Amino acid sequence: MAMAARTGVELPGTILGVGLGGFVDGILLHQVLQWHHMLSSTGADNIGVRPYPVDTVPGLRMNTLWDGLFHTFTWLAVLIGLGLLYSRITGSRGQVWRSRSLWGWILVGWGLFNLVEGVIDHHLLGIHHVRSGPYQLWWDLGFLLLGVLLIAGGWAWQRTGGRLDLCRDDEPAA
Repeated sequence: MAMAARTGVELPGTILGVGLGGFVDGILLHQVLQWHHMLSSTGADNIGVRPYPVDTVPGLRMNTLWDGLFHTFTWLAVLIGLGLLYSRITGSRGQVWRSRSLWGWILVGWGLFNLVEGVIDHHLLGIHHVRSGPYQLWWDLGFLLLGVLLIAGGWAWQRTGGRLDLCRDDEPAA
C-alpha cells in the first residue's frame, strides 16, 4: 500500500521537478550569471545552426527569444505538474506539500531535466554549453553529474517518505 500511495505523486512531482530545474537553469545560468543562452554556441555547434553571437544585438535578440521559449516550456511543465498533483489530492494538501515523497520526486525530475537537456543541448546538438571556454567539457560533465546526484538523492529521499494518503484530510477546517 505504501508504494501505491507514493505512485500518486511520482508523475506530478517529476514533471514539477523538470519545470523547476529548468527555471533554475534559465534564471541562474542564462539570466543572472549570463554563462550561456539557448543558442550561444551556434556557429560552433554539431548541427550547423548559423551563429547567433550574444555580443551583437541581433544575436542577443534571437537568444532572448529562444530563452523565452525555453522558459515557456518550463512554466508549462510546472503548471502541468501542479494540475496533475491537484487532481490527485482530495485531502491532506498540507501533508502532501510537506511530504518527502513529493520533494524526492521533484528532485528526480530536476535531475532528469539536467540529464536530458545536458545530453541533447550540450553534447549532441552543441547549441550551448554550461560555460563556454577552455573548460566547457568539464562544466558540461559537472552539469550531468549534478543531474545524476539529484536523481539518486531524490530517489533515496522519496523512499523515506512513508505512506502518503492523498485522500485523507488530516487538516482542520479553516
